[in-house]
Amino acid sequence: MNVGLFFGTFNPIHVGHMIIANYMAEFSDLDEIWLVITPLSPFKQKETLLSNHHRLAIANVAVEDYPKLKTSTIEFKLPQPNYTINTLIHLEEKYPEINFNLIMGEDNLQSFHKWKNYETILKNYHLYVYPRVNSKPIKEDFKNHPNIHFVPAPIIQISSTFIRKAIHEHKDISTMLPLKVWNYIDEMNFYK
Repeated sequence: MNVGLFFGTFNPIHVGHMIIANYMAEFSDLDEIWLVITPLSPFKQKETLLSNHHRLAIANVAVEDYPKLKTSTIEFKLPQPNYTINTLIHLEEKYPEINFNLIMGEDNLQSFHKWKNYETILKNYHLYVYPRVNSKPIKEDFKNHPNIHFVPAPIIQISSTFIRKAIHEHKDISTMLPLKVWNYIDEMNFYK
């Protein structure tokens, strides 16, 4: 089975995440997409995050009607901060029958050479890259790499930061979140 790993803090998950994940599930050779909820990214501030279990609950609500989309808590159990290479090794040991691949935006590919053990990742895994607006040029050695696949997914201009700020300002952004996610966040009074 071919599984795409879509990493993120998902704070909160929004329609942009869902569109990318579902596009990868329906229009690539990936059989399932696992949304890997990251407890702490080396690049993000911890104080802005909802607790792990709340972000997991929100993501579970978002994917429950999509059989090809799953959530994963694999990084909850790994040492902090989480590095993708460690997660990949752990997943391979736990699920040797699954072929794991990474899903990332072009913006992440631009800084991919700064990732821990990026050469090992690129040698052993495939990257499925979706477009982003205002992307800087991609490094030449990434452009035609056999393990990097550029997928023409829709370009989404919504960020979790924007969602959190809008909720805090009492804006109605219900169309930017899956309905069940909007209801859950509203009911729990998150980000207000």
